[in-house]
Amino acid sequence: LFTYFSVYLSLCLYPYLQAELGLNEHHQNEAINYMRFARFKRGLCLKTVDSCFQDLKDSRLVEETFTVDEVIDMLDGLRTVVHSEVESELINTTYTNVLLLRQLFSQAEKWYLKLQTDVSELENRELLEQVAEFEKSEFTSSNKKPSADLIKPKLAPLNEGGSELLNKTVACLQEENEKLKTRLKTIETQATAALDEKSKLEKSLKDLQMIQGDQKINANQDITELENKVAALKCHFEKTLNDSTANQKFLEENLVTTKHDLLKVQDQLSTAEKELEKKFQQTAAYRNMKEILTKKNEQIKDLRKKLSK
Repeated sequence: LFTYFSVYLSLCLYPYLQAELGLNEHHQNEAINYMRFARFKRGLCLKTVDSCFQDLKDSRLVEETFTVDEVIDMLDGLRTVVHSEVESELINTTYTNVLLLRQLFSQAEKWYLKLQTDVSELENRELLEQVAEFEKSEFTSSNKKPSADLIKPKLAPLNEGGSELLNKTVACLQEENEKLKTRLKTIETQATAALDEKSKLEKSLKDLQMIQGDQKINANQDITELENKVAALKCHFEKTLNDSTANQKFLEENLVTTKHDLLKVQDQLSTAEKELEKKFQQTAAYRNMKEILTKKNEQIKDLRKKLSK
């Protein structure tokens, strides 16, 4: 029964496989300690059985010949004594195993764990043989001394565990929450700075557009003045044509010349306007402003992606 229970322990703790019993170092030491206790109890039980037979020899086997009834009577008495001793030891072993399970389950419950057992595996011959081999190699080695962990094994306090785990979890969550708050504040600060920079860039762009608008207005005013001059000349020529038919041809030629001049002036004005716009685009202020706007737009896109994440 002790061997069965050892196999049972190895199955319950199977996920922590490392050594010969399939347990980690600490749990294997605990199993060895229990096996040492079981061997001690088993030795006491065997000594008790041996003493029963020895008592029978010393008390009843004093004559050289016995009848069949006397032999049967002696065997029945021996059977009764041995049966009582073995039954008492098995019951005590069962209760001892239950107490051991109670300690394990109590520790598991403190950590909100639910252990499961498979009683059918207690009769697995392969596992039983493995345990037997381990016991043989562990306890038959010459001059093998128990480790410090086996000398004074102690179970973890039952009143500590669940609350400690809960406190640690809460502390970790609070720490993570503080980190997230700090990160959120940093992102908000960066977003505010980006919005302020965007406002400044929009204002600069509006100022630039106003400057371009003023230049266009000035060009339109020059064209209007030229058109007014042309209209005035045209009126003058029309009056002159009405006043003097003799000078009509001259006036017509003069009018054609004036139209050509007007076209030249308009062409020169258009060329000047293009050159003015080209020069303005080539100025350092315009290029710097365009580069700043491009960089800031890229920064704003990056910040928007970060905020989306």
